[in-house]
Amino acid sequence: MARRTFVSLVLLLFLTSQTPVLSWKKDEFRNCNQTPFCKRARSREPGSCSLIADEVKISEGDLTAKLSPKNPSDGQFKPLILSLSIYQDGVMRLKIDEDQSLNPPKTRFQVPDVIVSEFESKKLYLQRLTKETIDGDVGPSSVVYLSDGYEAVLRHDPFEVYVRSQGGNSRVLSLNSHGLFDFEQLGEKNEGEEWEERFKGHTDTRPYGPQSISFDVSFYDSDFVYGIPEHATSLALKPTRGPNVEESEPYRLFNLDVFEYIHDSPFGLYGSIPFMISHGKLGKTSGFFWLNAAEMQIDVLGDGWNAESGILLPSKQSRIDTFWMSEAGIVDTFFFVGPGPKDVVKQYTSVTGMPAMPQYFSIAYHQCRWNYRDEEDVEQVDSKFDEHDIPYDVLWLDIEHTDGKKYFTWDKSLFPHPEEMQRKLAAKGRHMVTIVDPHIKRDDSYWLHKEATEKGYYVKDATKKDYDGWCWPGSSSYLDMVNPEIRSWWGTKFSYENYAGSTPSLYIWNDMNEPSVFNGPEVSMPRDALHLGHIEHRELHNAYGYYFHMATSDGLVKRENGKDRPFVLSRAFFAGSQRYGAVWTGDNTAEWDQLRVSVPMILTLGLTGMSFSGADVGGFFGNPETELLVRWYQLGAYYPFFRAHAHHDTKRREPWLFGERNTALIREAIHVRYTFLPYFYTLFREANTTGVPVARPLWMEFPSDEMTHTNDEAFMVGNALLVQGIFKERAKHALVYLPGKESWYDIRTGTAAKGGVSHKLEVSEEYVPAFQRAGTIIPRRDRFRRSSTQMVNDPYTLVVALNSSKAAEGELYVDDGKSFDFLRGAFIHRRFVFSNGQLKSINLAPTAPGKTQFSSECIIERIILLGHGLSKSALIEPANRKAEIELGPLRLQVGGSPSVLTIRKPGVRISDDWTIKIL
Repeated sequence: MARRTFVSLVLLLFLTSQTPVLSWKKDEFRNCNQTPFCKRARSREPGSCSLIADEVKISEGDLTAKLSPKNPSDGQFKPLILSLSIYQDGVMRLKIDEDQSLNPPKTRFQVPDVIVSEFESKKLYLQRLTKETIDGDVGPSSVVYLSDGYEAVLRHDPFEVYVRSQGGNSRVLSLNSHGLFDFEQLGEKNEGEEWEERFKGHTDTRPYGPQSISFDVSFYDSDFVYGIPEHATSLALKPTRGPNVEESEPYRLFNLDVFEYIHDSPFGLYGSIPFMISHGKLGKTSGFFWLNAAEMQIDVLGDGWNAESGILLPSKQSRIDTFWMSEAGIVDTFFFVGPGPKDVVKQYTSVTGMPAMPQYFSIAYHQCRWNYRDEEDVEQVDSKFDEHDIPYDVLWLDIEHTDGKKYFTWDKSLFPHPEEMQRKLAAKGRHMVTIVDPHIKRDDSYWLHKEATEKGYYVKDATKKDYDGWCWPGSSSYLDMVNPEIRSWWGTKFSYENYAGSTPSLYIWNDMNEPSVFNGPEVSMPRDALHLGHIEHRELHNAYGYYFHMATSDGLVKRENGKDRPFVLSRAFFAGSQRYGAVWTGDNTAEWDQLRVSVPMILTLGLTGMSFSGADVGGFFGNPETELLVRWYQLGAYYPFFRAHAHHDTKRREPWLFGERNTALIREAIHVRYTFLPYFYTLFREANTTGVPVARPLWMEFPSDEMTHTNDEAFMVGNALLVQGIFKERAKHALVYLPGKESWYDIRTGTAAKGGVSHKLEVSEEYVPAFQRAGTIIPRRDRFRRSSTQMVNDPYTLVVALNSSKAAEGELYVDDGKSFDFLRGAFIHRRFVFSNGQLKSINLAPTAPGKTQFSSECIIERIILLGHGLSKSALIEPANRKAEIELGPLRLQVGGSPSVLTIRKPGVRISDDWTIKIL
């Protein structure tokens, strides 16, 4: 939900007027030239860093050093403290900060609560360092072990840090190779100094003066870089500086409520994750993460950007140079050596945490609108889904359901019986989500505001008064969520006692949590606002929504005494947000280009830990033409998070409002999602244990295939499904590249298509192209129900797609879909392996005495064999009985479905070991 146009002259009318929707205005937001730290950093020349490393030693298991100016006469600059730490699995951490023994005016902010405690236990305590003279250097460099095959090098003069292959000169990642490192130290204002910054009538007092940090990072054996969400742009990041690069802004990381954002832009949106991944023709991958929550600007430097600098770097390796700039904070960076794409994502999530395991219902279809008017509207929408045989799991309520925009309340005239309303949905296995935003209405009769004020829980302005800004309720204040005491207090507000009218089937949506402040600079909170411990908002801005998401998620866990997994959707996010729930790509528009850009946006989120993400199906703004809406449903059915949503000024667009034919097409798209729910849930468990995302770029599965490296119109769902979107109206054909040497099977026809080539396919209005990879096995559920909850006892179908060796494998993960018992071993996890003419079910779940048990009587009712020659029967062991093999429909309940080889009613349970031999 986006802000409406905010003009100071209409403040008094704000609560009663319905202002019109207007396009995003670029001049409401700062560009680099209007952002002094960015402008200063971009003006620096390569080689301008004069720092050298001295006093290098091993201290408490770290390599430590001081960074001082090479010219001792530069007395204005105080030495910095450097520490380099090594962790298991190929992770290196580099920290650089001011020397606290020299009494800086304040302690610079280090982002807490992002690095998971398990990561610290993986630290390797260095015992020794090796001194080595690098070719051309006057002095030595210090070398330490990183992991098998890799070493970390601290070059003393000139100062540089890099990772290389062990015993060689092949680099992986480096920092300050181009001498662009700069660290502005905190100051105390002298008389006459002008530290204030002004933008659009707002003044930032900047009490500690300039405090920005910038440096260059180079990725070797690299042809492309990805990551650093959130931007509506291509998956492979485009150069922003250099020869033949059109004038461009850097990629901005600054969480903002961006009204009706445009595609193909480096402008920052609602969330920020300063994590970049590189990949190249050799199939090698590496990553770099800067744990810093201040505004950041990042340049991707085109070839030849430094041609006149005189700095020569190793030329035998392809390389991409980048330039990182932040307004505040410290250097707290992580180097990930890979070497494969999945390795890098695993290394990153070992630092920031694995994605949460969602409840089963939450990965099904969600129906949302700003706003469903009242209880009668809710009941009618719900019944229409049943009338039209369209499943859904969650119905959402936006801000209008509250009493005057006061969260944890209900408009008693529109929603007089909220508990009964939720119970009616729950009777069909359905759930409800209500919105709870961070702005608290400044109303003395509002219990939440009164309590927060009395406890002193609000963010302060620069004069240390409770900050007062404007948002949906009008005058609002914002809780200081960086304070753990306040987060804990907030969590108690989700109890049934405090949140009157809530029930166990109610979950939460956090919007506007960038935070959005309509009358603030750039529609945000002033940078000189104050948090716990006098931390300026500039230092933690990008993490504010993260803390709000965390506190809400923890509150739902508290509500059920730790027995129920939470579901919380957040618009703002930061590194680590994956631990607390889902995100979406914000206020998109009903345009074909926005449908297309949704794919790289979701893939980028997955690469940076945020597996559970999606885009508003149909576009939040505007009225989609029917073809666009249908195509969006067909693609959105494969998003990890699948929700339709719309602005209140748009026409109603529930699936049955576009004629019988289009209703049928949308119904079929939603049915596809429900069919694949077992596969999606299995993938979410993989993400939960490894960090590897549900939706993946093609190059993650095919890292050496150059044709995949810039493809962001198609994507993989897990390792087995490839989906190609249709992004043009009235398209007659689609060009689909199928990577690899093995075949791919059309999921609609079972027809095999050759891998390693592009196929020009005729486009059907009925579906977007999707293929199952040869050599994989996908579990499905083919019965159609009202909701995923009602599918819990349904049988399974296994689709076995054989490769050229007549082999395939896949997995199925099942638990109760709701509780945390899976953490205590209460789950079924099977691997299915087909080889040598037989299919085996193998247990992957650990067996241990005393573990919590989970059982299921669900059976497999069909096994579809794609790429297998004709056979008549199969022998099932250990039952020692036969099952018939015959031609059956590829998809149940779909008219005209092609016939494929099918083992009918094998009758084996998903929880058991068994073997099926083809006779």
